[in-house]
Amino acid sequence: MSTTTASAAAPLPQTSTAQKKVSPARNRRRRKLTQWGFIAPAVIFMVLFFGYPLVRNVVMSFQDYSPSTFFTGKAPFNGTANWSDVFKDELFGKALWHTIVFTIGSLIGQFCIGLGLAVFFSRRFPLNGLLRSLILLPWLVPMVVSGVVWRRVFDQDTGVLNSFLATVGFGGHTPWLTSTSMALVSVILVNIWIGIPFNMVILYGGLQEVPKELHEAASLDGASAWRTFRSVTLPLLKPVITVVLVLGFMSTVKILDLVLALTDGGPADSTQTLGTLTYQNSFVQLDFGAGAVVGNILILISAVFAVFYLRANRNEGK
Repeated sequence: MSTTTASAAAPLPQTSTAQKKVSPARNRRRRKLTQWGFIAPAVIFMVLFFGYPLVRNVVMSFQDYSPSTFFTGKAPFNGTANWSDVFKDELFGKALWHTIVFTIGSLIGQFCIGLGLAVFFSRRFPLNGLLRSLILLPWLVPMVVSGVVWRRVFDQDTGVLNSFLATVGFGGHTPWLTSTSMALVSVILVNIWIGIPFNMVILYGGLQEVPKELHEAASLDGASAWRTFRSVTLPLLKPVITVVLVLGFMSTVKILDLVLALTDGGPADSTQTLGTLTYQNSFVQLDFGAGAVVGNILILISAVFAVFYLRANRNEGK
């Protein structure tokens, strides 16, 4: 009986060794399956809500897509006709130029004022936290609400701004939103007001990471406040500045709701941007192919700056 038990027990070490050899491979497969299980929802979401609309928009830009297509399902392929029509349209050139001016003007204003406020609030003084919280309000208010409120402020006859200017003796009859020379400037000013909190918060966080010892060392060496800021603070803020400017660009270049709420692209198309042109082509003129073309151009511009942002971050990490 003991011999039988010994012979039955003899193969056990071989089975155990085989299990040990298979175990690491199974563990690796399980880890991969677990990883893909966590990633899969994000991938599915991106494919459904970003990938498919993007591909559909590109295909639509090469089709004769009309309102009847929604009922018939037929959209004949027309090659590059939509692209050619958009590039030949004088309004596209105006919209592109307005988009450039609007984006650059907004970014400069938001960044400069946001940086100044970030430096100001980096010092300790009473009510610091309360004032920083109040400055965040323009960022929290919906864009359309901000546009409607500022439209009332800019009203030529009953607006608060003109009433204030008349009180202090600076005219008071400026057509902020009805003049072709002032409308775009007014929209830029409102967008600056909206974007200041975002710039201030990000730059303020970056300033908190600058070592105080470097400022103290520069002060001991006799450097002025401006020299310390220029030679010590700004170089260390470079990664944060890159993030602020690139993200600010990507959110500003495609802006739509603010312009619609303030001027609806007018007067005389003086505030027409690529975002509003996409809306006008698609949902006013019902030329969905042309709207898709302008939308693809906006996507391409944003993608270029997204790549720049990723490369800048990668270079900073090395």
